[in-house]
Order: sequence, then C-alpha cells, then structure tokens
Amino acid sequence: MQNIASFLPVHPIGRGERATAFGSAPEDLSLVRVEHPWGGPTVTFDDVMAATATDGWIVTRDGYVVGESYSEPMTQTTVHLLMSVSKSLTTATTGALAGAGVLDTTRQVADYVPALASSGYAGATVRDLVDMRTGVRFSEDYLDNAAEVRLLEEAIGWAPRVHEGVADTLLGFLASLGADGPHGGRFDYKSCETDALGFVIEGATGRAGADVMSDWLWQPMGAERDANVSVDSVGGPMFDGGVSATLRDLARFGSLFLRDGYALDGMPVLPTWWVDDTVAGAHDSRDAFAAAASPTLMPGGMYRNGFWFPRAGSDVFLALGIHGQMVYINRAARVVAAKLSAWPTPQDGEKLLTTIAAFDAVAWSLR
Repeated sequence: MQNIASFLPVHPIGRGERATAFGSAPEDLSLVRVEHPWGGPTVTFDDVMAATATDGWIVTRDGYVVGESYSEPMTQTTVHLLMSVSKSLTTATTGALAGAGVLDTTRQVADYVPALASSGYAGATVRDLVDMRTGVRFSEDYLDNAAEVRLLEEAIGWAPRVHEGVADTLLGFLASLGADGPHGGRFDYKSCETDALGFVIEGATGRAGADVMSDWLWQPMGAERDANVSVDSVGGPMFDGGVSATLRDLARFGSLFLRDGYALDGMPVLPTWWVDDTVAGAHDSRDAFAAAASPTLMPGGMYRNGFWFPRAGSDVFLALGIHGQMVYINRAARVVAAKLSAWPTPQDGEKLLTTIAAFDAVAWSLR
C-alpha cells in the first residue's frame, strides 16, 4: 500500500512550487469516548485507531492540525495507496474543469471518449459517471475473482491474466462492457465509472489525466508532495483506485470543502457552486441511493460528486476507499480528518462505522 511505484507503472501527479501550510493546535484526542455504532461497549479514539489496522491518521480544524499519528514504516512524507478515495480526487478535478467551461457534465460520455460510443456507456452522460448512476453492467464483488472489478485489474496489470478474452488496456476493457439498465436511474457503485471519467478528462483536455489533476487540483490546493496514479500498459490512468498520496495532502484536499472551494491560503481551486452542489445533492440523489442494488449501511444517505453522505440531515460527508481509506469532512464542526489503513479484507462494516463514529466524537469534542 505504501510502495506501489516500486513495482507497478505510475504517472506522477506533480506538486507545484507553492505548498500551503497548516497551523498547529495540538489536543490530546486519545481518550475521547466513542460510542459503538451497533450498541457495543464504549471505547476510546485510540482504541478505534488501534483496532482498525491504521497506518496513519490526522485531524484538522479550520486549517490547524490538532492530532496526527503514523505507524511504522509510514511517515508524514509517505505516499499511500488511496484506493477509491482516488474517485473523489477525480470528480473534484472534473468540477474544476466544469467551472472553467472545459468540460460539460450534461454532455454524453461518448462526446469525449468516442471509443465508448458502442459500449454500455452509449447514451450515458458525464453526470451519470460522477454520481455512479449509469446502467452499465459491472459487478463490484471484491471476493469474486470473475467479477468485473477483478477483471479490470487483469486489464491494467494489477493481477495475473487468468481469464480469456479480457482486454489488455483499461480503455479496451471499458469498451467491452455492456449495459443492463437505464442511465440516470438508481445509484450503483461501480469502479469502472471513474475510470471512464478519467478518459473523459483526457478527451476534454487532450492531455494525460494525471497532468490535468496536477494542474487543476494538486498544484492549486498547494499540495506538499507529489502524488501518483497507477497506469496501464499504454498509460491509461486507473483513477478508480490507483492514486497514492500523503495523509497531509488528503487533509488539504478535504479542507477545500470546508472553505467553499478555496485552498488553505485562500487560492480558489474548486467552483463554490460545485461544493454547494456536492453538499446539497440533486433533487433525487437520496431516492437513487435508497434504491441501490447493494447494501450501503447508510440509511437516509446519498452519493454525490464522488462523496458519500452517511445520513440525512448531517453536514458530514466522506471520501472512502476499500481496506480502510477515508477522508472525513464535518462542515458544522469545521473538522477535516483522514485515515489510511491496511485492513486485511476489502470491506468491513464494523471497522468503517466505528471509524466514522470516532471522527464524529473527536469533531464534536473540538467544538
């Protein structure tokens, strides 16, 4: 998780000359009490971090670091695989491009990626990708080696090729997908959507997606370290889960959504309307989420612009990745937290919900 670039091809997502700085306002968070989400025993914040295979965590409030910790060998400068937190970086890049008029989310995917015109993506819009609402047929069952999410890994070289007929590039794999439902309907979490979005970004700009993310997100927000994204044999970016970055830069990213799209030093990065739209959702976002084909463990929640909203009537939203990656944003408490982990299994409902509860408890303790 901390060494992807040493054994897989990656494209750097370069930082710029300017790095924004956090202030320091340390608090002892270790003994903050955390109520178990399913009625188990009350534990401490440190207990939750210790029980959830944590590589590193950070809590910030209004641009000040109040707590931060790393488990060896991870350090403040280590880049760590973000898994599907990568999706939220990619949708934010889309928002920046939309704000500048470079990309239109109402246009069809095939307008930007002609190679997908005859695939299941025919008729889908960019907005459908951003909100995971296409009708493309794709299984996200991580424990099924024949599921499309695992075949995708064969296509990009993340897994041995054991299934016949799998394309040898990411775009070729996306072009092979069919559809089994209407576009714009229910929420259906599918990693392929963000990979298609990466090619939309490349089609709209005529540039490598990692370079676009650098110019439109990473540099403007004042990242301290270069990130990188895993690429396939021809340089196609795996934006669904292949970005690696430092914990502090994740906190910088989350802070954009506390500050109406502005970086810690006041530089505009994301359109304020994009942040507002993320928080408000579409008129039917919650209905689409409630109709999801798979359990979400988030009753009353929604998914909008690459972020998870775990409950109704709350200012809390999340960027999430399997094996325990998270950016936590609490606008009411002015808290952004992030956690990078190495869970032994891709998904674990108890670890996920106790981590959210731990960050909730810390956020409210800082008010």
